[in-house]
Amino acid sequence: MILAESPRRQRVTKLVNWGHWFALANIAIAITIASVFIFSSPLPDTVVGTGFLFANWFGHISFMTFFGFVIFVLPLCYLAVSPRVIKTAASIIAAVGLASLAFDALLFNRTGFHISFNSAPLLKTEAQTQISQFSMQDWGFLAMLFIVWLGFQLVLANAIWKRIERLQKKHIGTPVSSFFIVCFVASHAIHVWADAQLYQPIIKQDNMFPLSYPATAKTTMSRYGLLDLVSYQARKQLQFDPQIHKITYPLKPVYCSVEPAHNLTLIVQTDTAPIEALNTLPSLRTLDNYFSSASSLEGLIMTTLFGVPEIYEDTLAKENPVMLALPVAQGMSVSIHTDAPLPNALLEGFRQPISNDHKGLHLAFLPATQIDDYLSESLLAQSDVIIARGFNPGSEAAKGQLHTNMNLKGDIASTEDLAPTILNALGCAAPASFYSTGRDLTQPNRSWLVSTTGEKVIVMHANQRIEVLSNGSYDITDITTGQRSTDNLNVDLLSTAIKHLTRFSTPQ
Repeated sequence: MILAESPRRQRVTKLVNWGHWFALANIAIAITIASVFIFSSPLPDTVVGTGFLFANWFGHISFMTFFGFVIFVLPLCYLAVSPRVIKTAASIIAAVGLASLAFDALLFNRTGFHISFNSAPLLKTEAQTQISQFSMQDWGFLAMLFIVWLGFQLVLANAIWKRIERLQKKHIGTPVSSFFIVCFVASHAIHVWADAQLYQPIIKQDNMFPLSYPATAKTTMSRYGLLDLVSYQARKQLQFDPQIHKITYPLKPVYCSVEPAHNLTLIVQTDTAPIEALNTLPSLRTLDNYFSSASSLEGLIMTTLFGVPEIYEDTLAKENPVMLALPVAQGMSVSIHTDAPLPNALLEGFRQPISNDHKGLHLAFLPATQIDDYLSESLLAQSDVIIARGFNPGSEAAKGQLHTNMNLKGDIASTEDLAPTILNALGCAAPASFYSTGRDLTQPNRSWLVSTTGEKVIVMHANQRIEVLSNGSYDITDITTGQRSTDNLNVDLLSTAIKHLTRFSTPQ
């Protein structure tokens, strides 16, 4: 006897098959929308990082969309009510879900945040700002846009329903689902390795997609001797993200007074040639062990003016240095003398020819030949002068000297120290930590320096130069001999220095 399927069972089977194809179509749409997250983030610069990006993109977005189908749509298919009702309900769910994904993508593109409880205050502020600018016409346009989007989902649902038998004969479900499963498993497996190795090109993608919680297995790996947790925690403590996306500068409002009648000249050498004029000015005192870690001339100018390392250069494009804004606000004349391009359009207003000898603050970025013409006994007689030598972007050490007629102290100095030193000399008593990572060299309050070059953090202390990569690996060099040192790493100092360096960075 042949038992035929009941009409109810046939309807359920067709609805479930339809639901899977409807989910697949929306997975393709979701993957397309999710490309916004990729274009809104810095792309990895390694093959492994790029491979993980694509595996995570296809694997996570397909899983998230299919999970939504299983939770919200699949149960409806088993109710065996009118297919029209189920298709309409599924279309509404898909339209709302993908619209939410699109909104999250736009939010991420604008702010770097995803929709979450942590971003609720930001969302509220953004929403209030945008809603206050909306007219009834704008609201009508948005409503119409959603109706069109819902209509598209209804058309898609009906098109799949009418062609379900033909689609079932394609036999592409297994290969496609296998591809997404492989991507999902591979992305989590790669992330387990990357997390154990603190591999930055992958680790810094953790927040790229919404509802993403990549797998880790540190405890399990440690249990089987595959990972030293003590070493891992030490490296993680030194880990940092070289990509600064947002900055708070200054860290706190700087309230202090300066002496508008004070004359001070800072000369920063932009090449490595000898300055002959120094031989004729014996009154200048010399401070050895001055270091400039800037990797470009624009980075040198930015680090000098802002008092922070060049890791912050891109985020300071629309900021005014405290060292310039504060004196100008109190009536002091400030000039920048250089033929080089300035890293910030706001700085162009301070550019003056070197022949301009007004009283006030002069900041000159010049090669040795121009410094020879600029330096004179009369300049030293009427102005405090600091000459910074040591910029050499082709050198890892970049060691130079400071020459000055001021009473500067300290056994070691860096470019970041210049802004706090100058503001203090002008009479500003505000803490240097509000606007700089450097120290005031008239009264240095610590014996170590921290700066950056490229994606390296550089810490100098007790005749040691410590270079830390973004993944926490490090190298120690003796400053005097230039030889690699076998001394133990001072983890506490490194951790303190990195926190000091990155405190201007605003978390995403």
